[in-house]
Amino acid sequence: VQLQASGGGLVQTGDSLRLTCAASGRSFNTGVLGWFRQTPEKEREFVAAIRRRGGTTYYYADSVKGRFTISIDNAKNTGYLQMNSLKPEDSAVYYCAAAPPSTITSSVYTARAYDLWGRGTLVTVSS
Repeated sequence: VQLQASGGGLVQTGDSLRLTCAASGRSFNTGVLGWFRQTPEKEREFVAAIRRRGGTTYYYADSVKGRFTISIDNAKNTGYLQMNSLKPEDSAVYYCAAAPPSTITSSVYTARAYDLWGRGTLVTVSS
């Protein structure tokens, strides 16, 4: 069971990137898929999450609302984070993670709720 994040790179302010989270041995049809990011100066920070339970619920950090979009392709069991209008402060290592279906809403925003993590992918936004 593992997650693999990819798609990071070096871009300029205002550019877009799409991160991919491929899952093996774990379905995104249930539970929560989340994206976090971390810099050397900060603790791991919540970015976005998506829950499939009945309908679909989206969660975003205020800093990325309106610019980032999280999604899942069920057929490919792959998650995505579309990042538009990137800013230098978005520069970080981005991680995808999965949390179990029992995760309560308030815990979606916390890293400790996630029990499966992928290796990070570096995003650098130049000014």
